[in-house]
Amino acid sequence: MKIYVDADACPVKEVIIEEARDFEVPVILVTSFSHFSNAKQPSGVKTIYVDSGADAADYRIVRLVEKGDIIVTQDYGLASLGLAKGIIVLHHKGFRYTNENIDQLLQTRYLSAMARKSGQRTKGPKPFTAEDREKFRDLFKQVISREKLR
Repeated sequence: MKIYVDADACPVKEVIIEEARDFEVPVILVTSFSHFSNAKQPSGVKTIYVDSGADAADYRIVRLVEKGDIIVTQDYGLASLGLAKGIIVLHHKGFRYTNENIDQLLQTRYLSAMARKSGQRTKGPKPFTAEDREKFRDLFKQVISREKLR
């Protein structure tokens, strides 16, 4: 098992690294070169840099991920590609993408995009909170511990 993180805008990277270390699960942060850092990563964490082009990180993650791995992303498109490969996909606000909820999420995203394209204003996502962080931590620990038992 490995954990792949769509890392460009992920607000729970530290939580993922901390909890994955406790379970001895490797973490791969996939991010664009525009977020390059010389900072040394903790043991068990690897960073893969990709071009800054649209969806470059998503395509790299889809190429690397294997059955039994976990993806953490806020991108519904990447989530649907991961689900199609039978991967566990988590959102940083503490919910799991499923085959039952992904169609509705993609439909909502599409309708919002069409509304914006026609000049309408749409609401953005609610701010990320400490409660969201803890909800993610709880779900993440639950998923890893269950998957480690398999």
